Amino acid sequence: MKVNVLIDSYGWIEYFSDGPLAGKYSKHIENASKKNFFTPTIVLYEVYKRIKKTRNEQTALVAYAHIVVNTTIVPLTKRISLEAAEISLSEGMSMADAIIKATANLTQSTIVTSDKHFKDKKDVIFIG
Repeated sequence: MKVNVLIDSYGWIEYFSDGPLAGKYSKHIENASKKNFFTPTIVLYEVYKRIKKTRNEQTALVAYAHIVVNTTIVPLTKRISLEAAEISLSEGMSMADAIIKATANLTQSTIVTSDKHFKDKKDVIFIG
């Protein structure tokens, strides 16, 4: 298994919304470190938006700050954009999922998620 980790939006949202899988994500989220945890900017967008909509702005800001402080933020670059487009075309993934997968590939990270689109994919820890 790869040492680097990319927690998908699903995991952050579960954790900060105290969802039914929050406990299963806690070991990953509470051990996050800029050294080997990576977050694509699209995950910041998805997490903030969903938590603000379903909980409140304060919780969304706490989640956002935790991600920014404890993980390395990976911007959407030209290279990631092209790889994401290729992944989307070849694997039929949505834009966001393809960007997340391309970012994981670039950072050599294992994706931690409950998103069914990643289930049974290589280098994924699926939490169900």
